[in-house]
Amino acid sequence: MNHTDSPGTPGIDVPDRRGRTALDTHGRDLTGNPRVRVRDVEVLSCDWYVLRRTTFDFQHSDGSWSREQRETYDRGDGATILLYDPQRATVLLTRQFRLPAYVNGHPDGMLVETAAGLLDGHGPEEAIRREAAEETGHTVGTPQRVFEVYMSPGSVTERLHFFAAPYGRHTATSAGGGVAAEGEDITTLELPFTEALHRIRTGEIADAKTIMLLQWAALEGPFAPLG
Repeated sequence: MNHTDSPGTPGIDVPDRRGRTALDTHGRDLTGNPRVRVRDVEVLSCDWYVLRRTTFDFQHSDGSWSREQRETYDRGDGATILLYDPQRATVLLTRQFRLPAYVNGHPDGMLVETAAGLLDGHGPEEAIRREAAEETGHTVGTPQRVFEVYMSPGSVTERLHFFAAPYGRHTATSAGGGVAAEGEDITTLELPFTEALHRIRTGEIADAKTIMLLQWAALEGPFAPLG
């Protein structure tokens, strides 16, 4: 009988479709919290992003230990930016189709958002300047760093870097619209800042990162009350 070698497991000992291996080692060597002891990491899916199941021992406040399992979805970190015009008191947002929102009750899945994207191996500032240009057609200078946030820490590993920058006719360098080869079909939406805030209250703007940046702009950013 002839025997052939095992073809291996994509993402583990042979490259997956994105050329990655050893995806099951991520998180095994964490030592920052002595109340957490990682026992095993399994890769459940690595078709494009990575779904893992981690088994760990956790020490509770009363000193007792329990064995827990959690699934984490790793799509990499991302960045988002609020483009604003302080002279005209406007903001430049995007509108695009989001399937997860559509299947979970959004009427048409067309969400109004701040420009955003994954870092894809670049630094946050470089990545958000790229995304702003691709999605809105505006090339901004050095953006203002606002804060960094874990958007859904119960299951998604992503840390999102928030930025803001002014825009105007002098920053418009292309048509924008996103990258067609990646299936993006993005339109821009310029709104008076007060109208954008109103759309949060009506539910027309229902994207978390966008709401956070608009509220920052009203409380501490370019549209905050003087004094």
